[in-house]
Amino acid sequence: MTDLFSSSSSAAPRFGANYTPSKDWMFQWMSIDADVVRADFAALAGLGLDHVRVFPLWPTLQPNRTLIRGKALDDIALVADIAAEFDLDIAVDVIQGHMSGFDFVPAWLVNWHDGNMFVDEPAIQAQADLVRAVYDTVRDRSNLLGLTLGNELNQFQLPNPAAMPASSDQIAHWLRSLLAAPVDPDPRHVIVHSENDHLWYRDEHPFLPVHATRLGDVTTVHSWIFNGTAAMYGGLSPQSVRHAEWMIELSKAFASDPQRQVWLQEVGAPSMNLSDDQMPEFASRTVEAALTTEGLYGITWWCSHDVSRALGDYKDLEYSLGLLDVDNAVKPLGRRFAELVSQARADAGARVVPRTVAVVVDVDADDLPLSRTDLAPGGRVFERWHDLREQGVAVTVVTSRTASDRAALAARGIESVEVPSRA
Repeated sequence: MTDLFSSSSSAAPRFGANYTPSKDWMFQWMSIDADVVRADFAALAGLGLDHVRVFPLWPTLQPNRTLIRGKALDDIALVADIAAEFDLDIAVDVIQGHMSGFDFVPAWLVNWHDGNMFVDEPAIQAQADLVRAVYDTVRDRSNLLGLTLGNELNQFQLPNPAAMPASSDQIAHWLRSLLAAPVDPDPRHVIVHSENDHLWYRDEHPFLPVHATRLGDVTTVHSWIFNGTAAMYGGLSPQSVRHAEWMIELSKAFASDPQRQVWLQEVGAPSMNLSDDQMPEFASRTVEAALTTEGLYGITWWCSHDVSRALGDYKDLEYSLGLLDVDNAVKPLGRRFAELVSQARADAGARVVPRTVAVVVDVDADDLPLSRTDLAPGGRVFERWHDLREQGVAVTVVTSRTASDRAALAARGIESVEVPSRA
């Protein structure tokens, strides 16, 4: 297993895939077929990847608040062991949660029970118990990277039609409770959480940038250009192919530790914004841009396999996001990603660009952006960062509080700051 903090300016980051089983998608977790998983992992290892991120479904793991199914835990251990057969490390998401446009919530939280996963203390304790049980199941596997609490659980806030409202303080309590659940965790393992870009771009969202960057062992970012970036600028525009780089640098503005690593945990090539023949170029330019950032922990592509057309009711893009098709044939996107992985390892760290210029985000005394829409596509901070980057400036992001503190700027190597003009 690679050491937790091995990714530095002189080392290549981790490279992996978010695992979408070739047969039955995530429903595979209802009854794991080891032969399917083994064939899938063999194909992924053939791309030169070093890890997979896996998503056992929450209702399968914990169908009742006080029942965590032993067979479901055994299946996680089995998948971890199969990954080890192919020298793949494994990161396990615990609470699924929200996946590809579907919500998977156990019956004890919905309808007649009308529970709130973020607020109700019995529900919080049940989730903490599940995090602890999953970690205990795999903690001794030599190929364990660690846990993510769950996939983009902030999507259970608005605009979800079945939102579970919570204040930012309640969200912080929920996050801390679950992150602290593993007993005496191995320091080689990361315990993290993940959100979609609503945390960064939507005012009034209760998940905050400081949650992403100060809770958990590393910061995770999920970069998707279907958020308006591609529609506004074009699928292969500088703004789109640098969107992941932008999110990595944006996250650093809110980290209290200047050395905190960032995991590009999801990035993909959506068909709603890119043609099939554009996807490899998008991957190339996106990965190459991300590799210029310091402290990059890893890049985990979404996703490993296309969703089978035999499965109904997904948004169309979900059927074509894979590096591999449902028969484990490598797609042009997968071939290009494999080449990028090989190249990145060959010139490990050579592309990292120290950032000495920073665009300023206005924040309040609690480091909450005064306008998160300024950070979103079309926003003044977003636009200024991309304008400077297109001019060849090695640019990052700082908060207005950091910009007023010479020692804080020096700690990050910032020599000058840019305050975006107001329209």
